[in-house]
Amino acid sequence: MERARIVVAGASGLIGRALVESLTADGHEVVRLVRRRPQAAGEARWDPQGGRVDTSALSGCDAVVNLAGAGVGNRPWTKGYKEEIRASRVLGTRTLARAVAALESRPRVFVCGSAIGFYGDTGQRAVDEDAPAGQGFLPSVCVEWEAAAAPAQEAGVRTVFVRTGLVVARGGGAWGKLFPLFKAGLGTRFGDGRQYWSYVALHDEVAAIRHLIDRDDLSGPFNVTAPKPLPNREITAAMGRVLNRPAVLSAPAPVLKLALGDMAGEVLGSQRVLPKRLLESGFVFALPGIEDAVRAALD
Repeated sequence: MERARIVVAGASGLIGRALVESLTADGHEVVRLVRRRPQAAGEARWDPQGGRVDTSALSGCDAVVNLAGAGVGNRPWTKGYKEEIRASRVLGTRTLARAVAALESRPRVFVCGSAIGFYGDTGQRAVDEDAPAGQGFLPSVCVEWEAAAAPAQEAGVRTVFVRTGLVVARGGGAWGKLFPLFKAGLGTRFGDGRQYWSYVALHDEVAAIRHLIDRDDLSGPFNVTAPKPLPNREITAAMGRVLNRPAVLSAPAPVLKLALGDMAGEVLGSQRVLPKRLLESGFVFALPGIEDAVRAALD
């Protein structure tokens, strides 16, 4: 891709930080949307809850990438926090989609964050982008999240939904909580360990987003997960091998439900999600194996 101007919402999050660093290193101009008063070059203000964004930051840009949203695993799933999880995604996406649609000079692509939570618990069944939405809280959030991009789509802007799996990284997300436990020798499988975890190395997550920005022929949903999802027990065993901390403990399902409440269903649930469309587009994963992904996160 030639030098481009790319607007990123959620630039302070795990994936956003890595994406901005990658784009900047390659000479692209990145504008970070912030909710406070801009304090540095390359920042512009937006208010996702209030539906406002500095349109001068969007005008003439090549791409808008929305990765903003409250962390799913940051706090217990109280009624209030569930609403925050939903609103932070839906309102932010709607704000940007409407702003993009109203521009005279629109971007080539609107990249919207989403998640494999769209599919719900798939058990042992493998699913790809052709599968329907599942049932429950996260699937309903993902459906609303993606639907909020409709104004941009209706205005003719190529729109991509990045359905991200569990990102293998130390800086945040689920794996950000796992690494310290394993390093302390407290690594454990969850429940019976047979539930599938669909993971992706942070490096490949960023590379996939850039691939989707670059390719003008790609739109719609894309699962961003490594090609071979694994059961939790195999993942925890691999973590133990790489960190030289054998994972011999087990966290029984009742204990997890007591400790995590509603969120326990996401830890104990099984999601065997395949990146069919991403592979068909020619994308090549640099770190498809779990051990390589874990090692890369430690570098």
